[in-house]
Amino acid sequence: MGRSYLFECAKCGYQASVSGGADSGFEFFVQTAACRDCRALFDCVVRLRVPDTGLKIPSELQRLRLRKSAQETAPSFESVLTRLPPLSTKKFKWVSFKIRCPVSPAHRVHAWNEPGKCPRCGNYLDKNALPFRYWD
Repeated sequence: MGRSYLFECAKCGYQASVSGGADSGFEFFVQTAACRDCRALFDCVVRLRVPDTGLKIPSELQRLRLRKSAQETAPSFESVLTRLPPLSTKKFKWVSFKIRCPVSPAHRVHAWNEPGKCPRCGNYLDKNALPFRYWD
């Protein structure tokens, strides 16, 4: 079961509700990231459990194209939280994604782990003692 915490900066007043590093649930894994261009923290979905349709891809070139397009279009954290699990499928597979900014894929993004610095002013962020949200 994953947890999101409220992180606050005492110097500039910046607030973010993120996991504070790598975290996992039953259906997906997240990693907290900091965007240098947006100067914000957010959770990125890095692994997602999806139904295995069992379709065979005939050529290696098509397989590479599908894998590349899947890595570019990672779902947002909020959309994965509200997703309903499929009931009829018994086989699943894990799909991995790269860390990307939700605003623009061209932004410079790096993994952020607690204790970490504020993306706006550089002061260390304070973590709230109680979780902001429990998820899957």
